[in-house]
Amino acid sequence: MELKFEKRGIPYLKPLLQEVQAQEQTQELRLTEGMPDIGRILGTWGQVILRGKEWRGDQVACNGGVMAFVLYAPEDGSGPRVLDSWIPFQMKWNLEDGHRDGEIRIQPLMRFLDARSVSPRKMMLRCGISALGEAWRQETAMAAVPGTVPEDVQLRKNRYPIRYPKAAGEKTFQMEESIPLGTDVRELISYCLTPRLSEVRFLSGKLVLRGSALLHLTYLDSEGRVSSRDLEIPISQLAEPEGEFSPDAQGSAILTMTNLEAELEEGNQLRVKAGLVAQYLADDREILELVEDVYSNKRQVEPEVEELEIRSILEQKQVTLPVRQTIRQSASQIADVTYLPDFPVLRRNEGLQAELPGTFQVLSYDENGVLSGTTARTEENWDMPLGENARVEAGIAPGSPPTALGGSGIELKGESVMSLQTTTRRGLDMVTGLKLGETQELPANRPSLILRRAGNQDLWNIAKSTGSTVEAIRKANSLEGEPEESRILLIPVS
Repeated sequence: MELKFEKRGIPYLKPLLQEVQAQEQTQELRLTEGMPDIGRILGTWGQVILRGKEWRGDQVACNGGVMAFVLYAPEDGSGPRVLDSWIPFQMKWNLEDGHRDGEIRIQPLMRFLDARSVSPRKMMLRCGISALGEAWRQETAMAAVPGTVPEDVQLRKNRYPIRYPKAAGEKTFQMEESIPLGTDVRELISYCLTPRLSEVRFLSGKLVLRGSALLHLTYLDSEGRVSSRDLEIPISQLAEPEGEFSPDAQGSAILTMTNLEAELEEGNQLRVKAGLVAQYLADDREILELVEDVYSNKRQVEPEVEELEIRSILEQKQVTLPVRQTIRQSASQIADVTYLPDFPVLRRNEGLQAELPGTFQVLSYDENGVLSGTTARTEENWDMPLGENARVEAGIAPGSPPTALGGSGIELKGESVMSLQTTTRRGLDMVTGLKLGETQELPANRPSLILRRAGNQDLWNIAKSTGSTVEAIRKANSLEGEPEESRILLIPVS
């Protein structure tokens, strides 16, 4: 007689891609008519924009660009001048198995941006762009669930708590603000918006996204000197992932810019228009109850066993590392400072080693009032223990605004924020069916009670080897858990 267990589907997202690509783009930029010749390049700023992403058969692709701003000192000694440009980029990731559809998440960032003059009327821009590409495919794991089995058949069940990625999607939205700047802003040089999330949580099946967007402005003040400031714009959005989620569901999200415009209006009001996309990933927690062993004291039982494989999330967290650097250059006033983090470089040794590179960009005045720009590369290291079968996926999150202190040297402080997710691939044996023999009469001289030392066996194996049941042994010995090895047990035999 064959007895097949029922199957219960567990929908989850199978990861197909988690890879960083980096590229450099160059662009020639010419001065427009009426602008004075280039003397010195002072500083560069940029804003990464994600225009689109798509699944192309066996590839994932994205496109966008960097809004670039360049400040230079004219050769004729007049005040600083600004040029802006658009540097486009495209990236592609190959998928090994040629999957046709799924969910995508792209996180682009600007690693560096610099410019050099190649003639009095022309400069060359160079931009480094990195992007983290992630892709998942919807799959269903089938867990075996026993139906009605004969009373003499004993099932050993085990409960496994697992957390797994369940849904991915995105929420696009627009922001428009009018911000009073006061009378000290004469002309905008650059503007960059960095969205940051402080809260991502489920509420009544919806994903709550709260945080702020840090607007960094560089400008000429009323005296013609370069200055900068940071403004915060609040963010509050709701996303609706597909499917049903338990109270233990969690979410993560990446906020990416899709458009940005800023204009200085009358009365020194700054009009800001921004497009953003929140690319979210939702995971859920479930207790899997699987049958892992079976026996009967009255018949032959042959279990059919399969392996249930699913990637389980062990831990999700953010790690903030302070970044410090010193530039041996005197400065009487810091006009502007920015910090550009790059994606972590992960290496596995005895544990996990992460390198977090980044770049400071500084614009400062010396004691003679001369404005100059400089950059400083940084690299922080971080270690963590890691199990043999565990895997870590790392991204980058926005940190607090960097600071700089001038003097005989420029002291720089910033932070790199890593988002870490540790997962493991679990293969769980489960009984999916039974082959049951005919019931047999027990020998008449079979004892009804056995005395036995527990030893190093658990109750299940003791019951299986003696023809008893776990429930009967517990009741006879007033046990709640497993017995001590030295315990003498009364074992009722059916």
